[in-house]
Amino acid sequence: MRHQIRAARWREQGIVAAVIGEALHPTPIGAWLVPDEEHRRRVLTDVAAIWVEHAMFYGDVHVTSSLTAATVCFHRYGPLPPPANYATRLATAAGPYAEKFRALDEIMDSRQPTKAHYHLAYLAVRPDHQRTGLGRALTEHLCSRLDLIDLPSWTLTLPAGEHLLAQGGYEAHHAIERPTDGVTLQPMSRRPAQRDETASAALRPSGRRQGSRV
Repeated sequence: MRHQIRAARWREQGIVAAVIGEALHPTPIGAWLVPDEEHRRRVLTDVAAIWVEHAMFYGDVHVTSSLTAATVCFHRYGPLPPPANYATRLATAAGPYAEKFRALDEIMDSRQPTKAHYHLAYLAVRPDHQRTGLGRALTEHLCSRLDLIDLPSWTLTLPAGEHLLAQGGYEAHHAIERPTDGVTLQPMSRRPAQRDETASAALRPSGRRQGSRV
């Protein structure tokens, strides 16, 4: 079965955030961020919504036609500003768990490459649609676009996602382990496929497109 993938529409931000919240809910990182299972899905969704909106301005969001899986990415050609009113919005969305999300932000910032790259922030599939090829289809779609724009990519994933991304050409680096929390995060990076240099130069984004949507 061939899965159709397209850019998410502005009005679909809430749906994408809900996909992310549901995908993270049963994971170790989800439990660490929001220990209270009763509120976990809502908090994860509300915080994800902040980043989905931010990607609409400084990256791109792609979804399957079924709206059951999505990627959220940022174009990091240079430093990006934080989401508008981030501290206030995070406090509202996460409540007593805001400090955990700030800690995750600090972990990510400490490992984020400084050179221009494409940041895969989320690759999420609703739990009841996992193992149906949606994750693979999104990965293949993402990697084909990365090769066209000739840009390296970086992500921070859970160990469960490492195999899928490795099939798309991502390489694992030294893992981030928090034994006391039972959380392991795996940094991974990908170099674009080798291309003719003339074609690569023509397709590479110019500086004035920084922060625009693909």
